[in-house]
This record gives sequence, C-alpha cells and structure tokens, in this order.
Amino acid sequence: MQYENRLMLDEIQKKREKMIETAKRKGFTNDDTIRHSQELDQLIYEYQCQTSNVQKKEEELKVNFRQMMIVLPQVHLLA
Repeated sequence: MQYENRLMLDEIQKKREKMIETAKRKGFTNDDTIRHSQELDQLIYEYQCQTSNVQKKEEELKVNFRQMMIVLPQVHLLA
C-alpha cells in the first residue's frame, strides 16, 4: 500500500509541476492551466480517499485486536 501511495504522490507532484509550468507560460486563466489544475484536484481527492480508507482499515484492525485481547484471557481462564 505504501508503494501505491508513493506512486500517487509522485503523480501529484508531476501534475503540480506541469500546472505551474503551464501557468507561467500561458497564464493562470488559460484553459490548459485550468485543465491541469482540475486534474491535480482529482488526483489529490483520489489520494485522500485512498489514505482515508487505509486509516479506517487500520483503526478497525486495532479495535478487533483490542477485542481479541479482552476475549483471549477469558477463554484461557475457562480452559
């Protein structure tokens, strides 16, 4: 998962650089600059969704682990 995140961050950085380069050459209100900006927004949104899902899964694992740690000592006492 970290590899995928790294790839996405690299893609975001490249798109940001492309947008800035286009803005410097053609202006901030140029159609190409706006298109790059929108594509950058979409990449950032996708990255945030992906990392949010990972954080949710990690939190679920922590909760499940805590519940397991509560149950296991009780099972041991019953044996």
